[in-house]
Amino acid sequence: MQSVSSKCSLAFIWYPFLREGVVLKQILKVVMSYLVVEKLMEMPFSFRVKMGQQEIEISGTREEVIKTIEELPSLVANISKAFESTKNTGTASASVTSTYPTISSSSCSEAVLQLLKTDWGKQPRTLTELGEALKANALHYPSTTLSGVLAWLVRKNKIKRWKTDKGYVYVLAGGKT
Repeated sequence: MQSVSSKCSLAFIWYPFLREGVVLKQILKVVMSYLVVEKLMEMPFSFRVKMGQQEIEISGTREEVIKTIEELPSLVANISKAFESTKNTGTASASVTSTYPTISSSSCSEAVLQLLKTDWGKQPRTLTELGEALKANALHYPSTTLSGVLAWLVRKNKIKRWKTDKGYVYVLAGGKT
């Protein structure tokens, strides 16, 4: 019987220490959560917004991003002023891309045929010229794909090819498509 009472008194004696351990665990949790929040504030943070054609992404620490967002109206005003001075030079680059015909296509072969049907395509064109015209129309094909498609169109007698000083050139084959 004495052993039972000694165990009870021992548990009674250790109970305050156990209770302090719980408090220590709670304090550690609070400290750790504070450290986690502090680390999160230092971690890279990105904010991206897209409105219509315009898109902006701001990256940095959380504090830097929030500060930049607060300064965004003045930043946009400054950027607008900077671009107003370059409006005249923007028209020169637009005329370069407008030399290519405008097409839309779901396949490389169809796009090449559409290019060669235009007035631009009536003049013999190299693989490089055809690739640039496709890129100007937001149709990005590797030159290996384009050369394979051109070889296939030649075999199908849809286009003609011959060698010149500039390399092979391509035109439509007698109006057949």
